[in-house]
Amino acid sequence: MNFKETVKRLESLRDQNAIEGMTRFGITPGHAYGVSLPELRAIAKKAGRDHALALKLWAKDSRETRILASMIEEPEKISEAQMDAWAKEFTYWEICDQACMNLFWLTPHAYRKAVAWSKRKEEYVKRTGFALMAVLAWKDKKADDKKLETFFPHIKKAATDDRTMVKKAVNWALRQIGKRNPTLNKKAVATAKEIQKKESKSAKWIAEDALRELEGVAVQARFRRNS
Repeated sequence: MNFKETVKRLESLRDQNAIEGMTRFGITPGHAYGVSLPELRAIAKKAGRDHALALKLWAKDSRETRILASMIEEPEKISEAQMDAWAKEFTYWEICDQACMNLFWLTPHAYRKAVAWSKRKEEYVKRTGFALMAVLAWKDKKADDKKLETFFPHIKKAATDDRTMVKKAVNWALRQIGKRNPTLNKKAVATAKEIQKKESKSAKWIAEDALRELEGVAVQARFRRNS
């Protein structure tokens, strides 16, 4: 599929009710077609990986074209500069998380960018850093424990950031690392208990929510089944 065909397909799938409903979930792009993620995945599958098309779709600046761009971009061709440029333009959680899940974690820059972005002041850039940590813990099956443990100090440091989009991503990263295996679970629990001691409502929420899951029956039972 080329650019014109892709946009024409999105226009044919436009759903005004879906567009209006997205705002209830904090999805607030400047422009949207209201196309579902399964439909976008089908379009991306048909298009295949295509760096040039991804750049054009990103420049179109709609919810769907930008999510599609993250789905079809070629991970080996994306530069750190391009990742930085895209992250700076995130204005709502969905595009941030989709970019991390579909693309950023596959790049050779992923671990470096996760840490670098976690130190940034901009709310959505900082969120991207922690969302990327969460996705790496979830999807990078080849990563050893030590590689993921390097994220804990950054999680602890950011736990007092009370901005909603940041604290939710910090919590997500902590939980996702802690669900990976029993060893990381113990270290994530210990990290959560350190965070819990901070004089910060955000830190206490992050810690208590993480501990509820990481020490919960479902996670611990899964570890026992897999041991």
